[in-house]
Formats: sequence, C-alpha cells, structure tokens
Amino acid sequence: MHIADILSPDDTLCDVRASDKDRLLRELTARAAKVLRLDAAPLADAIAKREQLGSTGMGDGIAIPHARIASLSKPFGMLARLRRAIDFAAIDGKPVDIVFLLLLPTTPHGEQLTALASVARKLRNAHVTADLRGAADSAGIYRAIIADPT
Repeated sequence: MHIADILSPDDTLCDVRASDKDRLLRELTARAAKVLRLDAAPLADAIAKREQLGSTGMGDGIAIPHARIASLSKPFGMLARLRRAIDFAAIDGKPVDIVFLLLLPTTPHGEQLTALASVARKLRNAHVTADLRGAADSAGIYRAIIADPT
C-alpha cells in the first residue's frame, strides 16, 4: 500500500498549533470527520480509547494515532507537522512534532495492518522525517511523505 492511497494533499497540514495531545487529537479527528462526512465524536472517542491502551508516540518525534471505524470502507490518513512539538507520552519520552492520524475500516484486517505498517515504515526513515521537518509548506510535506526513499 502506498501512502498516496490513504493521504491526499488536502489532508496534509503544516505548522499546526496544539497546546497538548488531547486538543490536537480532537482537532485532527474533527477535521477528519468533516472530510469523511462523519460525526466527530465517535472518531475522537475511538482515538482516545486507543491512546488509553498505550501511547501511539513511536519515538523520534513521531506519533501515529489510529483507530478502527466501522463506517469506513477504506483507510484514511491525515498528516500534521506541528509548529511546536508537544508531549505525547512517546516511548522515548521525547515530544512529538509529526503526527499521522490513521483511521481504518473494521475489516479486512490485512488492509489495516498493511496501512499501519506502510505509514510506520515511511516515518521510521530518517531522510523522510528530515524532509518533512524541512518542508516549507503543506505541498512540500506531502511530496516528502509520498516520495520513494532512495
């Protein structure tokens, strides 16, 4: 699965302001709900429940909050680069400045794992994250995330 299959340029956000993790996740789920034409509350609840199981902050300033949503037919992503890094209770204790919100359908499970693995693999690439952090605008962030690493 390619990142471009789940992320559009319109859902790539640059210099998002957030004072804390909860507010950021509420803002991102509200934006996602608007795009998907869904009620924001169930999306926010699903993301919050997943975070209660353990932080989705994977280290090195990256987080991939994700949840399964029954009303989705295919994975949906939203990428945000934050203006200032925030505490996300990441596994390495470092603040997070790159957040990829991933909403997945409840079935099939293989597609969910493929989408999550694709995003995680891409964001573990130091060249990609450097390009994300160095991009001048949302278009540059989008180009950096969908580019094939070389």
